Amino acid sequence: MFALAPYPLLHVGASISLTSFTVHWSTVIGLLALAVLYEWRAKTATIHSRRFYFYAGLVIIFFSLNGWLHDLSDYYLFSAHMVQHLLLTMLVPPLLIVGTPGWMLRPLLRNGIVAPVARAITRPKVCFATFNIVLAAWHTPPLYNLAMAHHGIHIVQHLMFMASAVMLWWPILSPLPELPRLSYPLQMLYLFLTSIPMSIVAVYITYGGTLLYPAYASAPRIAGLTPLDDQLLGGLIMWIPGGLVLFGVISVIFFRWQSHGAEDSTASAQVDWRPAPGA
Repeated sequence: MFALAPYPLLHVGASISLTSFTVHWSTVIGLLALAVLYEWRAKTATIHSRRFYFYAGLVIIFFSLNGWLHDLSDYYLFSAHMVQHLLLTMLVPPLLIVGTPGWMLRPLLRNGIVAPVARAITRPKVCFATFNIVLAAWHTPPLYNLAMAHHGIHIVQHLMFMASAVMLWWPILSPLPELPRLSYPLQMLYLFLTSIPMSIVAVYITYGGTLLYPAYASAPRIAGLTPLDDQLLGGLIMWIPGGLVLFGVISVIFFRWQSHGAEDSTASAQVDWRPAPGA
């Protein structure tokens, strides 16, 4: 017998099976809308390699928010939820940004309202603060448990994670020199500093000592994990793989910086940079 927790599961009576794959049609509709909008902007342009990255991002969103990972996340394991969040923040946004050529977005900057807003929200300080505040706030027990109890709020949580993560990665991967990337040294510093708040949240979860997210306490146990063991594992997933992603990207940036002659200028880090003749 499992004692009922003070917070119910998101959907009572949920089950998971390797032979069944649940699909939430709201995510399908949203992903199809993004694909249609992308192809409408692409028209007849040759962007086959970019398409691969963009659609890879959409596929990962689909498998993160549907099927087995979704069911494990919502009904059984906090640690599975952390895997889902890492995919939505550390993998999906870079793929979507890399998969979107700058010329697709540039017409939006001709709008007198969009342009100043875009410049304001893509400033590195704003991107850094927004992502880390969103990440920390949604992992506090009151907000996290609220999202687990109300499906609509849970959707808002995921949308905020993805939107703020796109902002986080923008100063690293921006396809628009008009909304520029940081210089390579500043990119490395930016990602290093990003790892610190994430680590603090992860340490808080890992070493909490008490059950922070009781919605999972009433779930049938999987792999013999107790709710506290599951919470500890979830914190470690955020802490170690999440940190490794950031430090892996820092390594890639370092080698790219060296390939550009270790030039420290902002211009050398932009997507369309070319070395000066004779350099």
